[in-house]
Amino acid sequence: MRTRTLHVAAALVAGMLTVSLAGCGSDDEAGRESFTVGLLLPNRVTPRWEHADKPLIEKHVARLCPGCRVVYANAEADAARQRDQITSMITKGVEVLILDPADSKALRSSIQDARRAGVPVVAYDRLAEGPVSGFVSFDGARVGRLQGEALLTAMRARGDGRTVVMMNGDPSSANAGWFRRGALSVLAGEVTIARSYDTAGWSQESAHANMSAAISALGADRISGVLAANDAIAAGVVSAFRKAGVDKPPPVTGQDADLEAVRRVVAGEQYMTVYKPFEKEAAAAAAMAVALGRGESAEDVATTTVDSATRRDIPAILLNPAEVKAGDVERTLVRPGVYTVGQICVPELRAACARLGITG
Repeated sequence: MRTRTLHVAAALVAGMLTVSLAGCGSDDEAGRESFTVGLLLPNRVTPRWEHADKPLIEKHVARLCPGCRVVYANAEADAARQRDQITSMITKGVEVLILDPADSKALRSSIQDARRAGVPVVAYDRLAEGPVSGFVSFDGARVGRLQGEALLTAMRARGDGRTVVMMNGDPSSANAGWFRRGALSVLAGEVTIARSYDTAGWSQESAHANMSAAISALGADRISGVLAANDAIAAGVVSAFRKAGVDKPPPVTGQDADLEAVRRVVAGEQYMTVYKPFEKEAAAAAAMAVALGRGESAEDVATTTVDSATRRDIPAILLNPAEVKAGDVERTLVRPGVYTVGQICVPELRAACARLGITG
């Protein structure tokens, strides 16, 4: 990965919005201001896609290009369905695609079809194989490192062992390996990985089944920590411990700062999550897509490059995630307006919120 001033990516994204808005009314671009952006998201299992990413991307495309429109499709965790959705959008004349692949490898031929049709593809959140024109995401290695570092901190504070269960993401997602490698860069040599599971579809149900198997094989009292790749997986982990009669599970990580996960963090059921400011990611994706739709280069808005299994030096924007433990909820999620106190501090959590100073 070649990086150019990655640490100022957020400021650059803000600048992109300003510059792009300023150009929307120019005579030279008047003919490029009514194109259609196709938005394809991977599933409904992860709450963020429907609740955050979709409306935010639509908002930022509208701000950058008032004459543009966004057409949307959700793959429902089915790569074949997403291939059909891409074909349909190309046939109907979209001029640029923002794609979060349901399967990072399986969409390769569809991205090649888009390239042949002259439709650039921005890979969103997860890198897809094939000739994508750009990539917008968070630094997945840093996500994994934040999870691994937090898990080590919690385990050392408890001082009751070094046995970890790895609950990885869906192996069809390039991000799953990215997160895992980041976590292992911290955990390797420090803990014993007693079990490691891939979680099909990132689903809570699969995570619950895998964690139940680990508890049965190892014994709940011999598991010192669980590296859960995201919050849906963490939910399955917590429910498996609860079903096994464990009132206070060992430290469990997560990712995405889903509302239910934030409540679990406040309640002490989940040790941490990783917050990825979706507003910045959506703004960056919209800026890159609008630039490509106008016939400009993704390199004009990129801050770094990444490599996929099939292409090198893909123009990219990689943003920085943030760790969220119980003591971080007020500062990281409430003050910026991600969630309100009322959303987090439901009646059964009001006492815990008061202890943590979550008052808004």
